[in-house]
Amino acid sequence: MRNKLFISVCCFAAILCTLILSLLLFVIALNGAKAVNLRFLLSDSRNFGAEGGIVYQIMGSILLISGAAFISLPIALGTALCKSEYIKNTVLQQISSMMIYGLNGVPSVIFGIFGLLFFVNFLNTGISWFVGSIILAVMIIPTIVLAAYQSMSSIPAIYRESAYALGMDKWKVIAKVILPQGIHGAVTGLFIGLARAIGETAPVMFIATAFSGAKLPDSLFQPVTALPTHILALAQQATNSQALLNAWGTSLVLMLLVFSLSLSALFTRVTLQSTGRR
Repeated sequence: MRNKLFISVCCFAAILCTLILSLLLFVIALNGAKAVNLRFLLSDSRNFGAEGGIVYQIMGSILLISGAAFISLPIALGTALCKSEYIKNTVLQQISSMMIYGLNGVPSVIFGIFGLLFFVNFLNTGISWFVGSIILAVMIIPTIVLAAYQSMSSIPAIYRESAYALGMDKWKVIAKVILPQGIHGAVTGLFIGLARAIGETAPVMFIATAFSGAKLPDSLFQPVTALPTHILALAQQATNSQALLNAWGTSLVLMLLVFSLSLSALFTRVTLQSTGRR
């Protein structure tokens, strides 16, 4: 009886979540499809976004997460290797796990405030897409570390023992066994982290983005426009029907980018995992 009740509650929760997500996606797709076309995707915005398209917002968002990917992946991979292969003390393992989970739980707006105080005010970098990429990288590092660490920890001990028995040293074991078998976790975590980062508004609106007028930057220390902050700017013009339509269209494009990154995470995990087992 208890098992049936537990299964019923779980099924109800799963169905409820699916219905809420489906309704949300349906509303965004229905309204956004009226605005999205090639002209909308390939032209720049005018009149504070109420007219024109979102080409520079798309490029700005992709630039921000590309910078975050280049910064975060090597740091997170090194942290996961250190945690998996070098930290053997149980207390240190618990402390490192607590710090990673703690960093993962920090609200995104706190990262934005930190970036504003440290980079913009203290280091005087100004509003910069590069600073935004650094802050986004810090945000997604815990996701990549945890995914990479789990994949490395799941490697059977016999693999390491066989490599050492063949005379390999620590570096060769990492290069020949650990990384090929565990890299799929890091790349999967990277795509999941980027899917989160591209939709973040609070961390970048203080330090990296301009609400209008910015195009492709000429240097590291110039602002960009991004999809989340563009939606925020358009939402403040909700009484303008054209601005509202553009907000729905921008939301649809952002949602499609998030889905693309999530599907890339799934595809990468399946592909690299099967390659590593060969």
